[in-house]
Amino acid sequence: MADYDYDVLVIGAGPGGYVAAIRAAQLGLKTACAESRETLGGTCLNVGCIPSKALLHASELFEEAAHGHMAKWGITGQFNIDIPTMQKGRVEAVEGLTKGIEFLFKKNKVTWLKGRASFTGADTVEVAGQTVRAKNIVIATGSSVTPLPGVAVDQERIVDSTGALELAEVPSHLVVIGGGVIGLELGSVWRRLGAQVTVVEYLDQILPGMDEEIRKESNKIFKKQGFQYKLGTKVTGVQRNGDSVTVTVEPAKGGAAETIEASHVLVSIGRRPNTDGLNLEAAGLVLNAKGQVDTDHSFRTSVPGVWAIGDVIPGPMLAHKAEDEGIAVAENIAGLTGIVNHNIIPSVVYTTPEIAGVGLTEEQANAGGEIKVGKFPMMANSRAKTNGEPDGLVKVIADAKTDRVLGVWMINNLAGTMIAQAAQAMEFGATSEDIAYTCHAHPTHAEAFKEAAMAVTGKPIHI
Repeated sequence: MADYDYDVLVIGAGPGGYVAAIRAAQLGLKTACAESRETLGGTCLNVGCIPSKALLHASELFEEAAHGHMAKWGITGQFNIDIPTMQKGRVEAVEGLTKGIEFLFKKNKVTWLKGRASFTGADTVEVAGQTVRAKNIVIATGSSVTPLPGVAVDQERIVDSTGALELAEVPSHLVVIGGGVIGLELGSVWRRLGAQVTVVEYLDQILPGMDEEIRKESNKIFKKQGFQYKLGTKVTGVQRNGDSVTVTVEPAKGGAAETIEASHVLVSIGRRPNTDGLNLEAAGLVLNAKGQVDTDHSFRTSVPGVWAIGDVIPGPMLAHKAEDEGIAVAENIAGLTGIVNHNIIPSVVYTTPEIAGVGLTEEQANAGGEIKVGKFPMMANSRAKTNGEPDGLVKVIADAKTDRVLGVWMINNLAGTMIAQAAQAMEFGATSEDIAYTCHAHPTHAEAFKEAAMAVTGKPIHI
């Protein structure tokens, strides 16, 4: 048999895949990356994390200007939103970052194989009619939106997360099916720009998987902002009628049906691993019951030489998780030791205020033994109060015996940045006392983290 074409072939150029490819090349391995999109960066850079944050930023600026926050500081004027210009900013952000990944591929001598890869054997794939053989193959194909059975997405009036990024007008009434992260973020974009937004969630609370108190507090804040909710409600039908859409719903536990008239509907009920078309059977791989590729702690699959990372394996579907796994898998392939602590993966909702958490929820921690909980409201934080950002809190959960921090959850305008300190502290086994006695700059939002830790120790100063 012929020699290998590459030491490492990565399938997929999303956050996990492109990072794995670059790191493998940096470690001296001849590396290629197969990607069928016209641009690198996967869902995150093209139609996910990055474009959504561009629109979130633009819409937040508009809301502050047009809806009174700036006026409180004496900044007044006539403010209008130009949707084409806003969308141009989104496109430019995406183009700049995806071209940046292409530059990094060239700089690190990673070969981009343009096309969809499909296994023909355990060490062989076909990409755009070309047969490629690699000593190690990393599956990093990411995920795609989960469809709602019986609902046809037309990307005009009935959209998924990709279509919701590209709307050319502000919906008069947007119904969001699903009260998770993506639905709330994109719902926030269009609510700020003037849309009425109704969130329909099958469960009895938004943001499944997050700390219960944080979920309830988020619900209150979003409701105050103008979100309308249909919780504990299932969607039984979505019908487009020209320029309007009728959504039929009923209580999840049974009851009378009702209809909601909307201009647009966003279907946002989760994501599923991208495995279709990979022909995994040819490699000897079998998916688990959730359609994922199982791996060990080093990201090896059951087939020698085949590895997997990111959304296609068990765990939270988060870009930063995939990135860390990309570095780790490349180092493992190179004979080094690549490790990801999956117990400390922060999650963030980029609404205003932001919502973030890392580690165990209070409910999970309680189930494991005796705990201590400290909380600090943002209305008592000098910087947040001064800025007119009093909503939210910071919550620290610690083991009652050892004081070791088990989880941190927060809602505030800088939560997405602040959560990194919590993750770093937990990574190195910090106690609440360690955090409480770490000097924090004043005045900052991050002081709320210190104060919450002080509350765990029973020695809060400002509450």
